[in-house]
Amino acid sequence: MTRLPPLSILDRAMVRSGEPEGRAPQAVIERAQRIDGEGIKRFWVAEHHGVPGIAGSAPAVLMGAIAAATTRLRVGSGGIMLPNHQPLVVAEQAATLDRLHPGRIDLGLGRSLGFTPAVRSGLRVERYGDRAFSDDLAELVSYLDGEAPFTSRPRPFPQLPVFILATRRAVAIAARAGLGVVLGGPVAADPRQAGAVVAGYREAFRPSGRFARPHVTVAVTAMAAATDERARELLLPEAWAMAQSRTRGEFRPLEPAHAIRALAMTARQRALVEDHLDAAVHGSPARVQRRLADLAAATGADEILLTGSTFDVEDQACSDRLLGRMDQRRDDAAPPRP
Repeated sequence: MTRLPPLSILDRAMVRSGEPEGRAPQAVIERAQRIDGEGIKRFWVAEHHGVPGIAGSAPAVLMGAIAAATTRLRVGSGGIMLPNHQPLVVAEQAATLDRLHPGRIDLGLGRSLGFTPAVRSGLRVERYGDRAFSDDLAELVSYLDGEAPFTSRPRPFPQLPVFILATRRAVAIAARAGLGVVLGGPVAADPRQAGAVVAGYREAFRPSGRFARPHVTVAVTAMAAATDERARELLLPEAWAMAQSRTRGEFRPLEPAHAIRALAMTARQRALVEDHLDAAVHGSPARVQRRLADLAAATGADEILLTGSTFDVEDQACSDRLLGRMDQRRDDAAPPRP
């Protein structure tokens, strides 16, 4: 079968209907433990605030718990939203994690604001532009590199990897700083557009102590199962939650697929569900591997970050096993399993 670039996973800590909200972070840790050393290179978590169906609001805390519960996976953020934090605090958190788990921590950074005025008020952030992001990023990197006006403590190990969750404009910032980029959303969904963005990034890239050459990760929703039909069914809970967020203004906990099938959706909701499913990579292992390889070839991806959640934990675990077996390479930088 076609050889793939390394595969990684992003877990947003989605809440499942009928379970306590506090169960979601523990489920993330248990998922990471199941796939530790099974072919997946990185396991990343995200930052969302005030979203009823997502319990992942403190990525640095969750990263520490995951790294402590695993031995081989690289653990990172996809990402920590820089508008919400002081650069020094982010640098200190990343450095502390890096010292506790040498060679296993990744720092992914984004610039998204809170989804609602109340959340933005709670975070004390109302406006945040490219200049602010560029300045904060440069300050953060200076703390990691020991080039700031004072030395932050603890010092991380050299070359702690830093990635930017990139919009088209943020790609240029990452290229100038010699950092990796993660492309997702509408850009990644259009291979032609993604290819153009990647080409611009590679051309403008300036080598750094972290990356001697450009590093492009493409994020895509993915799910594998025994059959194409079953994989599509497993993505229905997430597709329905996304459709509700677009039509009702709230992202709800994941619901069972059979319950969603019985709902009377509006035409708009049904269209949004189908759009989400059509944009995802799903199917049998052979079909998923073929589509991921095509995506990597079309975008020039060095790595693929897999998102995608379903209601049933066992179904999620089965998909993870199938995805992990598609690429059995290991990260040589990770400490060996005891």
